[in-house]
Amino acid sequence: MHGFGTEKLEEELPIFFPDAKVARMDLDTTRNKYGHQQIINDFEDGKIDVLVGTQMVTKGLDFDNVSLVGIMNADNMLSFPDFRAFERSYQLMAQVSGRAGRKQKRGKVIIQTYSPYHPIILNVIDHDYRSMYVTELLDRRNFKYPPFYRLIELTLKHKKPETLNEAAKVMAEQLKKIFGKDILGPEYPLVSRISTFYLKNILLKTNKDHSFSKAKTQLQEQINLFKNIPEFKSVLVQIDVDPV
Repeated sequence: MHGFGTEKLEEELPIFFPDAKVARMDLDTTRNKYGHQQIINDFEDGKIDVLVGTQMVTKGLDFDNVSLVGIMNADNMLSFPDFRAFERSYQLMAQVSGRAGRKQKRGKVIIQTYSPYHPIILNVIDHDYRSMYVTELLDRRNFKYPPFYRLIELTLKHKKPETLNEAAKVMAEQLKKIFGKDILGPEYPLVSRISTFYLKNILLKTNKDHSFSKAKTQLQEQINLFKNIPEFKSVLVQIDVDPV
């Protein structure tokens, strides 16, 4: 799940373009109050030739003098473990592509990828939003994701991984007796430990045609039963409806 890193790109670009002034726009370089605006002003005034950045570079910036945009390691976005990965990849690539060739000038966009024939990349190249939309909608209907289903994510937390694993297993078994195949997990999230707590997730998909309030009531009942088990009293349970 690691990308190239903006710092690494900033370091290596001068090797290939020794005369270019390279700057970086990311969380580290924009921490101070006017950092973000200062970089934008310098780039606009021609004091910066190459701007390396994270997604914040794509957000609403309009420069007259940008003729080339490069998207590094597009596969990293496409393979992200989230049902919205393709939609977000299309959105980001289409958005950053719009930074090149403004004000009647033709620009060029280079996408770095190991999968040049990936449907989403082809959609971006063809500016084919409709095709992406139709395919994504069909997949979400088939695999029970929004907008056809609503999601409720349970996050179980505990300081001991052994206790957490056992608790998550018991909780999932309880829920599967009621919700069946609409329960996914338990599994570790991408960030499986925060501070001293280990985390595990269980996902519930509920059909929009059914009563969402009834599902929430049943879920709360099961959480209450779970919390009455003596060995799991110290396990924290966090509920996230429609996680983003």
